[in-house]
Amino acid sequence: MNKSVNRSAAQKKRNLHQHFVLIVLSIFIVVAFIISMNTGLVRLSPAEVIQTLFGFGTEKQSLVLFEFRLPRIILAVLVGMSLAISGCILQSISGNSLADPGILGINAGAGLTVVLFISLFPGNVATSVYLLPILAFGGAGITAFVIYILAYKRHEGISPTRLLLTGVAVSAGISAAMIVLTLRLNPDKYQFVATWLAGSIWGSNWTFVLSLLPWLLILIPFVFSKAQVLNVLSLGDSMATGLGATIERERRFLLIAAVGLAGASVSVSGGIGFVGLIGPHLARQLVGSRHQFLIPTSALVGGLLVIVADAIGRWILQPSEIPTGIVVAVIGAPYFLYLLSRSKA
Repeated sequence: MNKSVNRSAAQKKRNLHQHFVLIVLSIFIVVAFIISMNTGLVRLSPAEVIQTLFGFGTEKQSLVLFEFRLPRIILAVLVGMSLAISGCILQSISGNSLADPGILGINAGAGLTVVLFISLFPGNVATSVYLLPILAFGGAGITAFVIYILAYKRHEGISPTRLLLTGVAVSAGISAAMIVLTLRLNPDKYQFVATWLAGSIWGSNWTFVLSLLPWLLILIPFVFSKAQVLNVLSLGDSMATGLGATIERERRFLLIAAVGLAGASVSVSGGIGFVGLIGPHLARQLVGSRHQFLIPTSALVGGLLVIVADAIGRWILQPSEIPTGIVVAVIGAPYFLYLLSRSKA
């Protein structure tokens, strides 16, 4: 009886802690959101931001805030959330704590289709903004399929180490193909593609936000509905089968969701890596491994990471900008090496 009461009390304490973490992260994102609105070549004080939000700003302030900064900041948060959730899914279904859509080559596959589209169809990319997520999803899906097939062994399934090495190899091949393609572009498009591949939140208008939102509104609720399935899959194939899970079927659906989230994000943000690695890892340390809390915490950590990186990139070398992906890489590469050094594999 006492053990049952103690377990119940411990569970309530964990739940309170997990909810507290979610609230604190949400507050951090709001603070970062406000700071980011004040960051840029045209400075807006907090008072001017509030006045403009309520319709009392000047025409110039309204233009800067509503047409440039707000869509970019919202895109940064959405991209960070979707990449972190994608990484969370990949780590759970592969049993590989180092899985990430960037490291595994899924981002590179999405990027290749976008670069192909830019090189083959010389029209303005912005006019095809709703087509880009579909193209990126196709490229990411094909890449994920190739990696899955190459990493899979009959009677053994997918080895975490083999999956990681296969993804790195495929990503290197795709990156080489993209370099060849970019060499054939004219100078204007080359500059755009080079900045895009470095990971730039380049779609700074509401059209890009609207092109990304449908993907997230469909896929993120689906992933949340599969939280218990992810809990079971993370226990290992043998245990999951014993608990009645249809492993390969669930894994395929979740892989499609992860690919869709990563591909749609890459189409508007370019090659931002490591978010899908850092977000779930930090979230796991904060709230544990239950996906009911791990998924939203990963999303908040990812959103916070990208919005802060984007603000730093816009502020540190004004009037020039550092692509968001480079700022994230400065943080993520050492963190990846640290995790790799701790990995038993």
